[in-house]
Amino acid sequence: MMNKGILVVVSGFSGVGKGTVTRKLIDKYDNYVLSVSATTRSPREGEVHGVHYFFKTVDDFKEMINKNEFLEYANYAGNFYGTPWSFVNEQMEKGNNVILEIDLQGALNIKSQLPDTPLVFIVPPSIDELKDRLINRGTETKEQIEKRLKATKKEALDIDKYDYILPNIDIDTCVTDLNSIIVGEHYKKSKQEELIKLLKEQSENL
Repeated sequence: MMNKGILVVVSGFSGVGKGTVTRKLIDKYDNYVLSVSATTRSPREGEVHGVHYFFKTVDDFKEMINKNEFLEYANYAGNFYGTPWSFVNEQMEKGNNVILEIDLQGALNIKSQLPDTPLVFIVPPSIDELKDRLINRGTETKEQIEKRLKATKKEALDIDKYDYILPNIDIDTCVTDLNSIIVGEHYKKSKQEELIKLLKEQSENL
């Protein structure tokens, strides 16, 4: 029985293609949604409230913090960003699996609050290939690439804190494998407590 959706945290090295993997996952299967974050920064051209972000004033955001309405939040470059629990819970109740793309710190924060949340870290076939991808896509300066590689070196120290390490050798295969991981999570004992209870009750009448 897979009626209620689950929250899944997806992280990965910069340039590994995690954004592409999650977008293709959502496009391919009809029971996935990407978590929508709240932010205090101003909307950029083309961004829609409730689709790309929930745009909040600083006062409104702080009030949400005081009411413990965020799964996690942080301040980046003077703006607040956070994951509203209300959106995640609403989508899970609808039967959707909520994909949250987030960094290590945010992932561990969520894990501390919701220990049953699966953490998936997407990795390249090798660090050399990751470096080649960053260079060959031609969208960043040499300095920006070096900054990303330094972040990779730091992140590599903590990837063993994730539940799943998912290689992205081929995008389509990676998407299929990620879906398989999430389907498997639904059948964990902790997600099947109602079914277990029902079966035990029914077996008493045998």
